[in-house]
Amino acid sequence: MRRVVVTGLGMINSVGLNKESSFKAIVEGKCGIKRISSFDTTNHSAKIAGEITDFDPKTVMNPKDVKKADRFIQFGLSAASEAMVDAQLDTYDGERFGVCSASGIGGLIAIEKNSLICAERGPRRISPFFIPSALVNMLGGMVAIAHGLKGPNLSSVTACAAGTHAISQAFKTIVVGGADKVLVVGAEAAICAVGVGGFSSMKALSTRNDEPQLASRPFDKERDGFVMGEGAGALVLEDYDDAIKRGAHIYGEIIGFGESGDAYHITTPDPDGAFRAMKSAYEMANRPKVDYINAHGTSTATNDRNETAAIKKLFGNHIPLVSSTKGQIGHCLGAAGAIEAVISLMAMRDKILPPTINQISPDPECDLDYIANRARTQDVDVVMSNSFGFGGTNGSLIFRRV
Repeated sequence: MRRVVVTGLGMINSVGLNKESSFKAIVEGKCGIKRISSFDTTNHSAKIAGEITDFDPKTVMNPKDVKKADRFIQFGLSAASEAMVDAQLDTYDGERFGVCSASGIGGLIAIEKNSLICAERGPRRISPFFIPSALVNMLGGMVAIAHGLKGPNLSSVTACAAGTHAISQAFKTIVVGGADKVLVVGAEAAICAVGVGGFSSMKALSTRNDEPQLASRPFDKERDGFVMGEGAGALVLEDYDDAIKRGAHIYGEIIGFGESGDAYHITTPDPDGAFRAMKSAYEMANRPKVDYINAHGTSTATNDRNETAAIKKLFGNHIPLVSSTKGQIGHCLGAAGAIEAVISLMAMRDKILPPTINQISPDPECDLDYIANRARTQDVDVVMSNSFGFGGTNGSLIFRRV
């Protein structure tokens, strides 16, 4: 079977506009959650988010094309370009280079805006760029155009597991010979009135509006819901032999992935589904000693309890160190899996594990070592990254140092 490695990374989120500044801030425990500035939150119960406020899309797109792309696509183009530069690909065969993109919701900002235009000003005033800018797969389409990638162009739209599923899809594409290289990009930008309002109506969001820096608190007893984030993560995957032949820097090798469905409830997770996804990845990787897990860790009562139970069930008395980085950047929904895979690989590169911030009140049901509040320096050879989504869709990845 072909081996698949990661040779390029890119990332943008509320604490940094590139992978190095983002990772540094995350490791230092800095928090990008603040009062929402992009719309009026007066009538909203949740008024905070991990919002990116200093990004200029004209830095990654021709100014005349900005209006053609929803914000999630703009973020994705930024992370994808960084990953391609990072991979140091002087030349490549575009027909053997694919794209796997991901988003949980896609162009929600464009949908909201044009729905209001239709209702208030009539259908003739809807932008001709509305549909192309809102489609999830247009992220992959625009990334492919930007870099001349003519291989398979696939999209995952599996809620909060989408970014992780895009990585496993890219892995499978390379293994079966559909491409030699695949650019994975997961992106999300759903911080708008209807997005925040929709999650709020489900009672899913934290309402700790007066303490935004303390609002996202994965595995803490006082957690009261997740905080929305936005951004993108990107990874260049390629055949191991090709990477070695061109002398590429290798961040890590994908040695296992797992996918499962709960068949349980549309929003409430079943701990067995998370366990089976993790177990599948673990078995595929031949049960290695896992040093670190970047948990889904959303800061919701049910997820954090269930994920803790699933980790304990799988690893028994040899539980890896665990942390969630959603306290720093919020929950980036469909982009979360890609962003957290980037964070996991950089943690392995730098031998430093990011903390779970806002660990203040211990929860008896969440009793693992979550690297509370401060990063930890440690040799890391194998890492796991988990993502679980609404609809009971789950994904888990395992990376190994090469």
